[in-house]
Amino acid sequence: MELSESVQKGLQYLADPVHFDLKTFTAFTEVAFQSLISSRSECGLDDPQLKDIDQTILKHCHIATTTFILESVKQNADKSAISSCLEDSFDTDRIDVFYSSYQHHKRTLENLLESIGRSPPHITDVLWRLDYCIKNSHVHKVNQPSYLISLHVENDDSGGPPKEVNFNCTMEQLQDLVGKMKDAAKSLEKATQS
Repeated sequence: MELSESVQKGLQYLADPVHFDLKTFTAFTEVAFQSLISSRSECGLDDPQLKDIDQTILKHCHIATTTFILESVKQNADKSAISSCLEDSFDTDRIDVFYSSYQHHKRTLENLLESIGRSPPHITDVLWRLDYCIKNSHVHKVNQPSYLISLHVENDDSGGPPKEVNFNCTMEQLQDLVGKMKDAAKSLEKATQS
């Protein structure tokens, strides 16, 4: 599992006994898992056991830990994969504490990730209107057509009502958009045939 430098640095802070002894590490790990699972907007970093830790370090560790947790769940990591990622920074006790929480919350996190959805939004309808601008707000002659485009977009996974994407463009911009859409359609057709 590849981790960014920022995530690795946050995990190193978390492994440092100066910042987190085993008791605060255990509390922090549970807070990190609960912040991913909980529907509350607060992440739980105001836990009394974490009050003595510098807030900047605490937030950095929280981001790094939740990133690592989600990446581990996404890749269906087992104990050996997690241990190999954490063994450079964590001692055996901390790895065991982390893995125990991971096992306890893994199924819930898998369900959470599955509920996010996989398909991108798709356009279901297009409305357009041609405006002709004669003068601008500075009373300069413009004499240029302008297209107001409204794309109705749906996402199969969300099940919510369609959304609208509205934008304004010139004739050249509209021609460029149409050309790019035709190129994308051809590329998609070629990809499905091979």
